[in-house]
Amino acid sequence: MKPQVVVLIHLSEASYQTISAQYEILYAKDKQSRADMIAGAARQVAVVLTNGGTGLTGAEMAALPRLQLVCAFGAGYENVDVAYAKAHGIEIATGAGTNDSCVADHAMALLLAVVRDIPGMDKACRSGGWRDHLPLQPDLSGKRMGIVGLGAIGKKIARRAHAFDVEVAYCNRKRRDDVDYAYFPDIAQLAGWADILVMATPGGAETRHLVSTRVLKELGPKGYLINIGRGSIVDTAALALALANGGIAGAGLDVYESEPQPPAELIGLSNVVLTPHVAGWSPQSIAASVDKFLDNVAQHFAAAQPVVRV
Repeated sequence: MKPQVVVLIHLSEASYQTISAQYEILYAKDKQSRADMIAGAARQVAVVLTNGGTGLTGAEMAALPRLQLVCAFGAGYENVDVAYAKAHGIEIATGAGTNDSCVADHAMALLLAVVRDIPGMDKACRSGGWRDHLPLQPDLSGKRMGIVGLGAIGKKIARRAHAFDVEVAYCNRKRRDDVDYAYFPDIAQLAGWADILVMATPGGAETRHLVSTRVLKELGPKGYLINIGRGSIVDTAALALALANGGIAGAGLDVYESEPQPPAELIGLSNVVLTPHVAGWSPQSIAASVDKFLDNVAQHFAAAQPVVRV
């Protein structure tokens, strides 16, 4: 009989089949089935697969007396109760490193789309418009990019920015000793220097509304905001006001506070490009995330440490 794992997130058919080849899946991808599963069939299960947005609460962990390992699909784990897990000997493993390149690619796609107004030009072209009657869009090359959160993804975004002759600086919890980019200890100072502000930080209480009215004012009317981190990082109301009144030039967002519902304040604005939290999703990255999950579980039960441990 296969060991059981609880899965709290959506799986593609291919991912489901790959995991189910080794484990019996107890699938609970909505609130009611999740509550029913944790209160019943999951009580004997040792492993839960979730992600940063879906998380797993301390109360839910307490209801699973045999729980040994919580795996996050992807790098984020902001809604997993880490303090409870550590206090009760429950390991947390992540899929960090499985989708870095995919997210970095998507960040650059959002940036190019908003700076060059690709959606607007596409719409104009389809309706018979021609370049003589369209506003000129600025170059990306020669601009300054400030990256907030220079982790693995942030560094890959910086590498791509260099290919466009974009100067890079960053803001981090502390200065890194493995890069020579200019370091700003304060996000508002970085925004004042930058033409483009890229948010690549985790979510959670510490980064909530890190992009505030003050930061957007520093970024200024020629500045662009890109967020591929978490929706909670950006004050949506402040961003909507800045976009509507010319406080900044534009924004590209893959994440937003209202997920999975679209950000109502931004829908009617033409200077924002939105995608539905898919920056880390590609056939390659999803396959790598499934492999990392299986590897983490195998190493845990082999009494080794998971590949990536919180």
